[in-house]
Amino acid sequence: MDEFVYKFLKHTGPILCLDIGSGTQDALLARPGLECENWPRFVLPAPARMVAQRIRELTLLRRDIWLYGNNMGGGFTQAIKEHLAAGFKVRSTPAASRGIHDSEDVVRKIGVEFAANCPENSVPIFLSDYAPDFWAGLLRTSGLPQPHLVLAAAQDHGYHVGGNRQARMCMWSHLLASSADPAEWIYSSPPPALTRLLPLHEKTGGPVADTGTSALLGALCDAEVMERSFREGVTFINVGNGHTVAALLYKGLVRGIYEHHTGMRDLEQLLHDLEEFRKHWLPAEEVQSTGGHGTAFGPYCEEAGGYEPTYITGPKRALLQGYGRFLAPHGDMMLAGSLGLLWGWARLHSN
Repeated sequence: MDEFVYKFLKHTGPILCLDIGSGTQDALLARPGLECENWPRFVLPAPARMVAQRIRELTLLRRDIWLYGNNMGGGFTQAIKEHLAAGFKVRSTPAASRGIHDSEDVVRKIGVEFAANCPENSVPIFLSDYAPDFWAGLLRTSGLPQPHLVLAAAQDHGYHVGGNRQARMCMWSHLLASSADPAEWIYSSPPPALTRLLPLHEKTGGPVADTGTSALLGALCDAEVMERSFREGVTFINVGNGHTVAALLYKGLVRGIYEHHTGMRDLEQLLHDLEEFRKHWLPAEEVQSTGGHGTAFGPYCEEAGGYEPTYITGPKRALLQGYGRFLAPHGDMMLAGSLGLLWGWARLHSN
């Protein structure tokens, strides 16, 4: 780990870094005075998966439920549909319903009713990507200090009248236009349009970023990737449980972004997309026509070459076995996003 990170920790104190995906939430407690290899780390089920499990338990118990809290990852929508299909009621506050969909009309069509307070005989379920009491208890039970700062990443579809795929690519295009340095994509305070990151920031009180950003930073904090990118363009791919994000990197900067749903691309389709993407020949509309989010590009850099060197991370990386080097920044692939958040934030504030 770069020396500026250790210096930043010495000044700041312990930092909890969270990378919240659709399958897992990957956490790192960076502690001053310890080598990064000795920082405590946790790979736990994603908050949305824990909500889904709780809903299914209450389906078996034949109980109505009431959702409250705020917007979070929506990996529990299928559990809600199953609960409704079993004949039990689902009610929600408007704020919590955004974890199902940003449109209240869509939520109503699913069968969810709105209620500001918990109805009689319903079981309340709290929705949040970050629960301070949970983390305080886990760290305390583990004999670990409480963090002085929380850095967190989650995928934010945002809200766009054209749909969340349009919102995602508007976000990437805006970020690329504002800066090609992904460390600059960490928000001290996210804009209101980012309807998931905003309540996450309000809960943690700290900086937040998209999980695509944290994955990119995780790759760049690996010395080999950064150094190679100054010799020629490289391709970075994160094959996540829900989404696959690829980036063209040159001289430590992002030159292009590709995003699709992991389950919608087989190996042949993904390799074809990546070949076109490396050439800047893959328009966002073509990716969206196959169910993906799209592409966004910065200025074309002829001197970067063909972006042939390829580095791969993510829990579903086996899909690309043999098509690049599997990356494990600082020895831990699952913590790449958390390490990247810390590295990027420290780099921004180390001067």
